[in-house]
Amino acid sequence: MPDSRKSTKTPTEPFGGSSLKPTVIMIGADKGGVGKTTIARTMLDYLAARNVLTRAFDAEYPRGTLKRFHPDVTEIINITAAADQMKMIDTLATSEVKMSLIDIRAGLLSPTLKAFTDIGFFDLVRSGEINFGLFHIVGPSVASLDEIGDVQPYTEGQNYYVVKNFINETSFFDWNPTIYKNYFKMVREADEINIPKLNEMAYEQAELAGVPFSTFIANKTADGQPGGYSLVLRGYVRTWLNQIHSEFDRVAMLDRTYQRASAA
Repeated sequence: MPDSRKSTKTPTEPFGGSSLKPTVIMIGADKGGVGKTTIARTMLDYLAARNVLTRAFDAEYPRGTLKRFHPDVTEIINITAAADQMKMIDTLATSEVKMSLIDIRAGLLSPTLKAFTDIGFFDLVRSGEINFGLFHIVGPSVASLDEIGDVQPYTEGQNYYVVKNFINETSFFDWNPTIYKNYFKMVREADEINIPKLNEMAYEQAELAGVPFSTFIANKTADGQPGGYSLVLRGYVRTWLNQIHSEFDRVAMLDRTYQRASAA
Protein backbone atom coordinates (compact mmCIF):
# COMPACT_ATOMS: atom_id res chain seq x y z
CA MET A 1 0.00 0.00 0.00
CA PRO A 2 1.48 3.39 -0.97
CA ASP A 3 2.73 5.56 1.86
CA SER A 4 0.63 8.45 0.55
CA ARG A 5 -2.42 6.76 2.04
CA LYS A 6 -1.15 7.11 5.58
CA SER A 7 -3.08 9.50 7.77
CA THR A 8 -1.79 13.05 8.03
CA LYS A 9 -3.63 13.54 11.34
CA THR A 10 -1.79 13.52 14.61
CA PRO A 11 -3.18 11.72 17.68
CA THR A 12 -3.91 15.09 19.31
CA GLU A 13 -6.10 16.33 16.46
CA PRO A 14 -9.67 15.38 17.35
CA PHE A 15 -12.06 13.64 15.00
CA GLY A 16 -15.75 13.84 15.71
CA GLY A 17 -18.31 16.43 16.62
CA SER A 18 -21.90 17.16 15.80
CA SER A 19 -21.04 18.54 12.34
CA LEU A 20 -19.81 15.17 11.07
CA LYS A 21 -21.97 12.55 9.44
CA PRO A 22 -22.73 9.39 11.42
CA THR A 23 -20.22 6.62 10.84
CA VAL A 24 -20.72 2.90 11.42
CA ILE A 25 -17.83 0.46 11.70
CA MET A 26 -18.95 -3.15 11.59
CA ILE A 27 -16.58 -5.91 12.74
CA GLY A 28 -17.58 -9.50 12.20
CA ALA A 29 -17.28 -12.94 10.67
CA ASP A 30 -19.61 -15.81 9.97
CA LYS A 31 -17.05 -18.31 11.24
CA GLY A 32 -16.37 -18.44 14.96
CA GLY A 33 -12.98 -18.47 16.61
CA VAL A 34 -11.28 -15.91 14.36
CA GLY A 35 -10.85 -13.24 17.06
CA LYS A 36 -13.39 -10.64 15.97
CA THR A 37 -13.94 -9.22 19.49
CA THR A 38 -10.19 -8.94 19.97
CA ILE A 39 -10.07 -6.80 16.83
CA ALA A 40 -13.00 -4.73 18.10
CA ARG A 41 -11.07 -4.08 21.30
CA THR A 42 -7.99 -2.93 19.38
CA MET A 43 -10.20 -0.67 17.27
CA LEU A 44 -11.73 0.99 20.33
CA ASP A 45 -8.23 1.62 21.69
CA TYR A 46 -7.20 3.04 18.31
CA LEU A 47 -10.16 5.41 18.13
CA ALA A 48 -9.69 6.55 21.73
CA ALA A 49 -6.01 7.29 21.09
CA ARG A 50 -7.09 9.55 18.24
CA ASN A 51 -9.72 11.39 20.26
CA VAL A 52 -12.65 9.82 18.41
CA LEU A 53 -15.67 9.58 20.66
CA THR A 54 -17.21 6.18 20.00
CA ARG A 55 -20.19 4.19 21.15
CA ALA A 56 -20.08 0.40 20.79
CA PHE A 57 -22.71 -2.29 20.39
CA ASP A 58 -21.94 -5.83 21.55
CA ALA A 59 -24.02 -8.36 19.60
CA GLU A 60 -22.86 -11.31 21.73
CA TYR A 61 -26.36 -11.41 23.21
CA PRO A 62 -27.32 -11.88 26.02
CA ARG A 63 -24.08 -12.06 28.03
CA GLY A 64 -21.83 -9.89 25.91
CA THR A 65 -18.05 -10.03 25.50
CA LEU A 66 -16.87 -6.61 24.35
CA LYS A 67 -18.77 -4.93 27.18
CA ARG A 68 -16.60 -6.68 29.76
CA PHE A 69 -13.56 -4.76 28.55
CA HIS A 70 -15.21 -1.46 27.52
CA PRO A 71 -18.27 -1.16 29.78
CA ASP A 72 -18.51 2.64 29.69
CA VAL A 73 -19.11 2.87 25.94
CA THR A 74 -20.69 -0.51 25.14
CA GLU A 75 -24.29 -1.70 25.08
CA ILE A 76 -25.29 -5.36 24.61
CA ILE A 77 -27.88 -5.77 21.87
CA ASN A 78 -29.77 -8.57 20.12
CA ILE A 79 -28.91 -7.64 16.56
CA THR A 80 -31.65 -9.90 15.15
CA ALA A 81 -34.38 -8.00 17.03
CA ALA A 82 -36.04 -4.98 15.43
CA ALA A 83 -36.13 -3.11 18.75
CA ASP A 84 -32.36 -3.33 19.14
CA GLN A 85 -31.76 -2.53 15.48
CA MET A 86 -33.72 0.67 16.17
CA LYS A 87 -31.41 1.44 19.11
CA MET A 88 -28.46 1.42 16.74
CA ILE A 89 -29.77 2.87 13.49
CA ASP A 90 -32.57 5.22 14.50
CA THR A 91 -30.20 7.07 16.84
CA LEU A 92 -27.34 7.55 14.37
CA ALA A 93 -28.41 11.05 13.35
CA THR A 94 -29.42 12.24 16.82
CA SER A 95 -26.59 10.86 18.93
CA GLU A 96 -23.89 13.32 19.90
CA VAL A 97 -21.39 10.48 19.43
CA LYS A 98 -21.06 10.09 15.68
CA MET A 99 -18.87 6.98 15.54
CA SER A 100 -20.64 3.68 16.19
CA LEU A 101 -18.82 0.35 16.34
CA ILE A 102 -20.80 -2.88 16.04
CA ASP A 103 -19.16 -6.15 17.15
CA ILE A 104 -21.18 -8.80 15.29
CA ARG A 105 -21.77 -12.17 16.91
CA ALA A 106 -20.12 -15.12 15.13
CA GLY A 107 -22.39 -16.55 12.45
CA LEU A 108 -24.45 -13.37 12.07
CA LEU A 109 -22.39 -11.23 9.70
CA SER A 110 -24.14 -12.20 6.46
CA PRO A 111 -27.64 -12.17 8.05
CA THR A 112 -26.92 -8.75 9.56
CA LEU A 113 -25.77 -7.32 6.24
CA LYS A 114 -28.94 -8.66 4.62
CA ALA A 115 -31.12 -7.23 7.40
CA PHE A 116 -29.43 -3.83 7.10
CA THR A 117 -30.06 -3.96 3.35
CA ASP A 118 -33.73 -4.79 3.84
CA ILE A 119 -34.32 -1.86 6.21
CA GLY A 120 -32.65 0.62 3.86
CA PHE A 121 -29.41 1.25 5.75
CA PHE A 122 -27.23 0.88 2.67
CA ASP A 123 -29.48 3.24 0.72
CA LEU A 124 -28.49 5.90 3.27
CA VAL A 125 -24.84 4.92 2.88
CA ARG A 126 -25.02 5.24 -0.91
CA SER A 127 -26.75 8.62 -0.66
CA GLY A 128 -23.94 9.90 1.59
CA GLU A 129 -26.01 10.33 4.74
CA ILE A 130 -24.06 7.67 6.65
CA ASN A 131 -20.46 6.50 6.38
CA PHE A 132 -19.78 2.78 6.63
CA GLY A 133 -16.75 0.54 7.00
CA LEU A 134 -16.75 -3.25 7.20
CA PHE A 135 -13.90 -5.11 8.89
CA HIS A 136 -14.31 -8.74 7.86
CA ILE A 137 -12.21 -11.05 10.04
CA VAL A 138 -11.03 -14.19 8.24
CA GLY A 139 -9.04 -17.18 9.41
CA PRO A 140 -6.64 -19.47 7.53
CA SER A 141 -9.28 -21.93 6.30
CA VAL A 142 -11.26 -22.42 3.12
CA ALA A 143 -14.49 -22.15 5.12
CA SER A 144 -13.45 -18.74 6.41
CA LEU A 145 -12.35 -17.49 2.99
CA ASP A 146 -15.65 -18.71 1.51
CA GLU A 147 -17.31 -15.93 3.47
CA ILE A 148 -15.71 -13.38 1.15
CA GLY A 149 -18.04 -14.52 -1.63
CA ASP A 150 -21.04 -14.32 0.70
CA VAL A 151 -20.17 -10.80 1.86
CA GLN A 152 -19.03 -9.43 -1.50
CA PRO A 153 -22.49 -8.29 -2.73
CA TYR A 154 -22.70 -5.88 0.21
CA THR A 155 -19.24 -4.33 -0.20
CA GLU A 156 -19.43 -2.54 -3.54
CA GLY A 157 -18.42 1.08 -3.12
CA GLN A 158 -17.84 0.62 0.61
CA ASN A 159 -14.76 0.78 2.79
CA TYR A 160 -14.18 -2.97 2.98
CA TYR A 161 -11.25 -4.44 4.88
CA VAL A 162 -10.35 -8.12 4.92
CA VAL A 163 -8.57 -8.68 8.22
CA LYS A 164 -6.22 -11.64 8.43
CA ASN A 165 -5.90 -12.46 12.11
CA PHE A 166 -2.92 -14.67 12.90
CA ILE A 167 -4.30 -16.17 16.10
CA ASN A 168 -1.86 -19.09 15.85
CA GLU A 169 1.15 -20.20 13.83
CA THR A 170 -0.83 -21.34 10.79
CA SER A 171 -0.35 -19.57 7.46
CA PHE A 172 -2.87 -18.09 5.06
CA PHE A 173 -2.34 -20.53 2.18
CA ASP A 174 1.33 -19.69 1.68
CA TRP A 175 1.62 -23.24 0.39
CA ASN A 176 -0.90 -22.52 -2.39
CA PRO A 177 -1.06 -18.81 -3.27
CA THR A 178 -3.36 -19.54 -6.23
CA ILE A 179 -6.19 -20.57 -3.91
CA TYR A 180 -5.66 -17.46 -1.84
CA LYS A 181 -5.54 -15.09 -4.83
CA ASN A 182 -8.70 -16.56 -6.35
CA TYR A 183 -10.71 -15.53 -3.32
CA PHE A 184 -9.38 -11.99 -3.31
CA LYS A 185 -10.11 -11.50 -7.01
CA MET A 186 -13.76 -11.28 -5.97
CA VAL A 187 -13.15 -8.11 -3.98
CA ARG A 188 -10.61 -6.05 -5.88
CA GLU A 189 -11.34 -2.92 -3.86
CA ALA A 190 -10.77 -4.63 -0.51
CA ASP A 191 -7.82 -3.67 1.65
CA GLU A 192 -5.97 -6.39 3.54
CA ILE A 193 -5.03 -5.82 7.16
CA ASN A 194 -2.63 -8.21 8.89
CA ILE A 195 -3.00 -8.80 12.62
CA PRO A 196 0.13 -10.39 14.13
CA LYS A 197 0.00 -13.17 16.68
CA LEU A 198 0.17 -12.06 20.30
CA ASN A 199 2.21 -14.02 22.83
CA GLU A 200 -0.24 -16.47 24.41
CA MET A 201 0.69 -15.72 28.01
CA ALA A 202 0.38 -11.98 27.39
CA TYR A 203 -3.03 -12.46 25.83
CA GLU A 204 -4.20 -14.59 28.76
CA GLN A 205 -3.15 -12.01 31.35
CA ALA A 206 -4.79 -9.19 29.39
CA GLU A 207 -7.97 -11.28 29.26
CA LEU A 208 -7.91 -11.92 32.99
CA ALA A 209 -7.37 -8.23 33.69
CA GLY A 210 -10.69 -7.44 32.02
CA VAL A 211 -9.62 -3.96 30.90
CA PRO A 212 -8.83 -2.34 27.52
CA PHE A 213 -5.46 -3.28 26.08
CA SER A 214 -4.28 0.31 26.53
CA THR A 215 -5.22 0.20 30.22
CA PHE A 216 -3.39 -3.09 30.65
CA ILE A 217 -0.29 -1.58 29.02
CA ALA A 218 -0.53 1.38 31.41
CA ASN A 219 -0.61 -1.10 34.33
CA LYS A 220 -3.97 0.14 35.59
CA THR A 221 -7.08 -1.65 36.81
CA ALA A 222 -10.59 -0.74 35.69
CA ASP A 223 -10.89 1.74 38.57
CA GLY A 224 -7.52 3.36 37.89
CA GLN A 225 -5.52 1.59 40.59
CA PRO A 226 -2.07 0.03 39.97
CA GLY A 227 -2.57 -3.27 38.17
CA GLY A 228 0.58 -5.13 39.15
CA TYR A 229 0.75 -6.72 35.70
CA SER A 230 3.96 -8.22 34.37
CA LEU A 231 6.29 -5.71 32.72
CA VAL A 232 7.32 -8.36 30.21
CA LEU A 233 3.77 -9.24 29.24
CA ARG A 234 2.76 -5.60 29.04
CA GLY A 235 5.67 -5.09 26.67
CA TYR A 236 4.43 -7.86 24.40
CA VAL A 237 0.95 -6.33 24.32
CA ARG A 238 2.34 -2.82 23.68
CA THR A 239 4.37 -3.96 20.68
CA TRP A 240 1.47 -6.00 19.30
CA LEU A 241 -1.05 -3.17 19.69
CA ASN A 242 1.31 -0.66 18.08
CA GLN A 243 1.70 -2.99 15.10
CA ILE A 244 -2.07 -3.22 14.70
CA HIS A 245 -2.56 0.51 14.97
CA SER A 246 0.14 0.95 12.33
CA GLU A 247 -1.91 -1.31 10.07
CA PHE A 248 -4.99 0.85 10.62
CA ASP A 249 -2.89 3.91 9.79
CA ARG A 250 -1.43 2.21 6.71
CA VAL A 251 -4.87 1.83 5.14
CA ALA A 252 -5.76 5.37 6.30
CA MET A 253 -8.95 4.07 7.86
CA LEU A 254 -10.07 7.30 9.51
CA ASP A 255 -9.07 9.62 6.68
CA ARG A 256 -10.78 7.44 4.07
CA THR A 257 -13.98 7.31 6.08
CA TYR A 258 -14.21 11.07 6.50
CA GLN A 259 -12.96 11.81 2.98
CA ARG A 260 -15.78 9.67 1.67
CA ALA A 261 -18.12 11.74 3.79
CA SER A 262 -16.85 15.07 2.48
CA ALA A 263 -17.05 13.82 -1.10
CA ALA A 264 -20.66 12.72 -0.73
